[in-house]
Amino acid sequence: MVSTPDETPFYIAAKGPTARPRRTLKHNDTFALVDDHGDVGASPGEPDGIFNHDTRYLSRLELTINGVQPLLLGSNIRDDNTRLAVDLTNPDIYVRDRLVLPKDTLHIVRTSFIWNDMFYTRFGITNHGDRRVDLTLALAFGCDFADIFEARGMRRAHRGTLRPAVVEAQDVQLAYTGLDDVTRATSLHFAPAPDRLTGDAASYRLTLAPHERQSIFLTVGCNDGEQRQSPDFFRGMAQASRTLRRSRRAAIGIGTSSDVFNQVVSRSLVDLRMLTTETREGAYPYAGIPWYSTTFGRDGIITALEMLWCMPALAKGVLSRLAAFQAIEADPLNDAEPGKILHEMRGGEMAKLREVPFGLYYGSVDATPLFVLLAGEYAARTGDDDTIRMLWPNIEAALEWMRVHSAQDPRGFLRHSRNTTDGLANQGWKDSFDSVFHADGRLAEGSIALAEVQAYVFAAKRSIARVARRLGHLDLAARLEIDAAILAMRFDQAFWCEDIGTYAIALDGSGEPCRVRTSNAGHVLFGGLASAERAQRVVAGLMEPRFFSGWGIRTVAYGESRYNPMSYHNGSIWPHDNALIAAGFARYGFKAAAAELFEAVSGAASYMELRRLPELFCGFRRIRGQAPTLYPVACSPQAWASGTPIAMLQACLGIEFEPEQNRIRLVDPMLPPFLDMVVLRNLELGNARIDMALSRYGENVSLQILRNDDGIEVSVSHRRPQATEPPAA
Repeated sequence: MVSTPDETPFYIAAKGPTARPRRTLKHNDTFALVDDHGDVGASPGEPDGIFNHDTRYLSRLELTINGVQPLLLGSNIRDDNTRLAVDLTNPDIYVRDRLVLPKDTLHIVRTSFIWNDMFYTRFGITNHGDRRVDLTLALAFGCDFADIFEARGMRRAHRGTLRPAVVEAQDVQLAYTGLDDVTRATSLHFAPAPDRLTGDAASYRLTLAPHERQSIFLTVGCNDGEQRQSPDFFRGMAQASRTLRRSRRAAIGIGTSSDVFNQVVSRSLVDLRMLTTETREGAYPYAGIPWYSTTFGRDGIITALEMLWCMPALAKGVLSRLAAFQAIEADPLNDAEPGKILHEMRGGEMAKLREVPFGLYYGSVDATPLFVLLAGEYAARTGDDDTIRMLWPNIEAALEWMRVHSAQDPRGFLRHSRNTTDGLANQGWKDSFDSVFHADGRLAEGSIALAEVQAYVFAAKRSIARVARRLGHLDLAARLEIDAAILAMRFDQAFWCEDIGTYAIALDGSGEPCRVRTSNAGHVLFGGLASAERAQRVVAGLMEPRFFSGWGIRTVAYGESRYNPMSYHNGSIWPHDNALIAAGFARYGFKAAAAELFEAVSGAASYMELRRLPELFCGFRRIRGQAPTLYPVACSPQAWASGTPIAMLQACLGIEFEPEQNRIRLVDPMLPPFLDMVVLRNLELGNARIDMALSRYGENVSLQILRNDDGIEVSVSHRRPQATEPPAA
């Protein structure tokens, strides 16, 4: 059962192997995907370029020396993700069969970074030879102003108009007027002025004495060519460095006894910092690069939930931004309905023209209950009632949307179906067209009730009910608790499939269960919707070899009709999926299984480039001494993948917060075998900070307080908590 681009209109094409590895830089709404030489468009493979608000503002930037490409010595992104440093040298260069420049004479250091809407590069050229060198250094450039959906493979019948280049002594402006009547422009500034500058190339005739060094600077401005700050390289670098230092002072610090895991968690934290964009409403983690560098509701919420224990301010930004864009009226073309939370936001030409439906698109069934859940958990984590009061109208609107839609189902389940054929057919997190199916491979049809969505609804109602009671909304709190209890009873009756020993992935439009073993059942545990007996069986099933590959739990079990370890959603491994499953395991007291899953995913990360977990990877079984198999067009970095090791650490440590009592509890803490010690620094509770060290002794964990700013009470409980039972109806 092979999908085709006609069946999947938003399919991401894999066009062939990448000739050069890609490197990523980002700040706020601008990101660059360049190859390991620092070039753009110089080698085949995944689309590269400099992008801003879903438009590619530079599609070619290629360096040559005397007309030939330089040789790569090394290419490294700084540990903090702020700069790319590329070391290049010259090959043997001949003129009329005469060697005029022996290889390795020149050393070219190419340093690039992004600050706001500007891409900065310095070329430092040093002559390490013993004689004078005359050379021509050239930069070819260009821009197609492709929409992000064009860059990832969609074809358009018509495009706008590329404007003639405007060339001055040191500057070039490239512009494009789209079919949406918006003119987008790219500005290039060269310093010093090139010897020759045209609309697509700049060249310098350089003479370098032995050991002499010269520098050339290039700044590329996006966003309609508005240069919001100086094009000076060093001034931009200083501004970026100061901002980074300020952000790191109060940030969580996580160190462990494992050097490899330290690299994994450090990469996760700096990737999240890079992906997080300062919006008008606050800091928001954009979903991933290159395809999803924008506001996604579900992704942002899950990332905030993963990071809530150690970075609660992120949740505040996510809640505030999604509240600002919450739907207030029905718009079938955008799947919008009053109270619904945004799925995806796009700012490119194709979205403005509705060639894709994602300008402000609300086609997700789970973002709304997850929004309510995040609000409840944020309140419990921080005690920040002022923010919750400000968001209360949005929370009530989201609850009302859930109530109205659940009432349309005879058993009160929250279902989804798209309002237009342009939208997504499946509107849970597994949103491929073929991700919800029956045991015989038939696709589920009609309005679909997903298992994990009911768990999110259950968890959201219980979590926000506690907040409602504290804020004096007693009738609402009582109603939500009753609703949750009734949902728990009806869910078990409708979704449990004794023949497969787990929950159905969904009920189709006729109410028939889709009796397929999937990772969705792990999310039922995450939401606390399973009984103790059901939870035990789900955990056992998910840790069997048909699910557990050794690198993590597959989205679909081996042997199911549509299982394919190379698919997007039907057998691959998604780190964030495993993070929520591990949290579910820990909720029900299965810490050993959570620790085993933690080791598996961390082991996969140890093989990845930069120790960076991608959006997903293939579901092939783990073979000793071999790396996991990558998925060819996965986003990397991806926000909820970056949050995975940090969320899994919290699941094992069992950290809970009681802000009213100024107390932190570690409930049944466990460290996996690959970690003997964990040190947490700058863990916040209110305005106070605490540092602590946890060490493993056999099956026990000891605690040492290293710093305690404001008398935070810390307790450790080694009791095994009872598995969470849904309340009786």
